[in-house]
Amino acid sequence: MNTFLAIVLVVLMGLTAFSLIRGVVAFLRTTKIDLETGEGHTVTDMQLAQNRAMFARIKYQAAAIAVVAIILAVAR
Repeated sequence: MNTFLAIVLVVLMGLTAFSLIRGVVAFLRTTKIDLETGEGHTVTDMQLAQNRAMFARIKYQAAAIAVVAIILAVAR
């Protein structure tokens, strides 16, 4: 059981890191587009992609915290 939970935790940590990297890349692209066009007041597709990636990161982090709580509960 602990081995399975540890594997799930590692996968969730990887997904969290992946989502974080995708969000940062989308942020950098958004910033570059805003600087080139001078438009900072409209919502672009890259900003929406950044928002989705960061929301996914939060979901994966919450799931990872839940798995850690389960591991701690089982270990007692």
